[in-house]
Amino acid sequence: GKTKVNYTQLVALHEKYGDSKGLKILGFPCNQFGSQEPGTDSEIKSFAASYNVKFDMFSKIDVNGDSAHPLWKYLKKKQGGTLTDGIKWNFTKFIVDKNGQPVARHATTTDPFDMEKDLLK
Repeated sequence: GKTKVNYTQLVALHEKYGDSKGLKILGFPCNQFGSQEPGTDSEIKSFAASYNVKFDMFSKIDVNGDSAHPLWKYLKKKQGGTLTDGIKWNFTKFIVDKNGQPVARHATTTDPFDMEKDLLK
């Protein structure tokens, strides 16, 4: 499924550009989408580790609504979505430049490999 594709491709991009180009991938689990992340932080990290994830996985947060984490309020404000700024589903992906500016937003349906040209910018 989508989870496997996203994790597998994000791991590959991290391995390809982490050391050579300084790419940092940050994972923020969220349980606001069909209760897809019901586990504890340690359970989620163990699941990610089964895909060989070596990038940073943070504690579970909210990304929508009043309780949304300030980082996600900022990302959504800078890179609004289609129709609504709200995050629609897991694996919505933002690209942030070295100055902390969000420069691209990719939908949950976008495979990480399809973001490679944006990453190289």
